[in-house]
Amino acid sequence: MVQIKNVLKQNVKQKGHWNFVDLYNLGFEWFKDNSYHLMEKEYTEKISALGKEIVLIWEAEKKVTDYFKYKISIKWHILGMKDVEAEKDGQKIETNKGDVKMIFTADLIKDYEKRWEDKPLWKFLRGTYDQYIIRTTAEQHEKKLEEDALELISQVKAFLMMGK
Repeated sequence: MVQIKNVLKQNVKQKGHWNFVDLYNLGFEWFKDNSYHLMEKEYTEKISALGKEIVLIWEAEKKVTDYFKYKISIKWHILGMKDVEAEKDGQKIETNKGDVKMIFTADLIKDYEKRWEDKPLWKFLRGTYDQYIIRTTAEQHEKKLEEDALELISQVKAFLMMGK
């Protein structure tokens, strides 16, 4: 069985002005630049008198070895998004206003190709392999994945703070 270890879970919230298209592109480009394969699992949009409600689910994976894979997921929930004009540095700009909440999750996936699943002996050996042989390597991958996720979160936070 594939083993998944959660390395990080963090929320980012912003209420106010921010640009949806630019935020979307920031995340998309970050994953592309860091060699993650991004999949958009869900995109729903509802329009009401309060503005748009958007739910987006992204899953990005990166194979780092034939045993380890990184997965960063983002669940976006946007409420009351409206197109507005704002003034920045003395110039009027087109932007969005509303509430955005993003839930970031980073998981380290072991044995994603299920090579250790064929026989009970192999399952036992995988436990020994994980515990004694590659424990330090696994910890290094956990740290690297956490660093990746925190870098992305930091960039998203910085972008959202620019809108204030």
